[in-house]
Amino acid sequence: MTTTLVTGANKGLGLETTRRLIEAGHTVYAGMRDLSTGEAARALGAVPVQLDVTDDASVARAVASLTELDVLINNAGIPGTKWDFDDLDADEMRTVFETNVFGVVRMTQAALPLLRRSSAPVIVNVTSGVGWPRLLLDEKADEFPVNLVPYASSKAAVIALTVQYAKNLPKFRINASDPGYTATDFNGRSGHQTVTEGTDATVALALIGPDGPTGEFRNRHGLITY
Repeated sequence: MTTTLVTGANKGLGLETTRRLIEAGHTVYAGMRDLSTGEAARALGAVPVQLDVTDDASVARAVASLTELDVLINNAGIPGTKWDFDDLDADEMRTVFETNVFGVVRMTQAALPLLRRSSAPVIVNVTSGVGWPRLLLDEKADEFPVNLVPYASSKAAVIALTVQYAKNLPKFRINASDPGYTATDFNGRSGHQTVTEGTDATVALALIGPDGPTGEFRNRHGLITY
């Protein structure tokens, strides 16, 4: 049995990822800041775990509650609160990076001892095409209209983190997934993809074997190239 931990798993992409991996035979621990929001995950057969990726103690407790771990999915993320460029400041950058970037590092470093005991350790970092300069500059791409500086730069950092972790941990399979423009609370349900479509890449990367790719950035259509 494969044991998986999904962060930000109480709704949206995290909940759908949880559902699909349970369907694939995984034992899934569904991380969430507030356990009172865990009814949907529990109904799927997941084990809700209190987990705030911005809090060292919360992360440590969550990891300590596990006896084994094969797959870590760093899904938790925030868009930020300041949408006007003129309101941008360092505090907003820091807030977004605390969850989207530092949270990935905090969670991954805490989980490494358990993952190293797995015969086929996998990490999937859920990022976004808005962290990919080519897409941000492509007027035909969904990402082009997005002008948010903190969110886009945080997701670019996650892509770089993924590559560097993959290089440093060659026995792991570590990849980044792009959900694409998916209808969730994150964007006021304006996306043109379903949550199932939005989790295609994440689920596929969570299910890869020891000979699968590592250090790649993929969406539901395949490898995202330069």
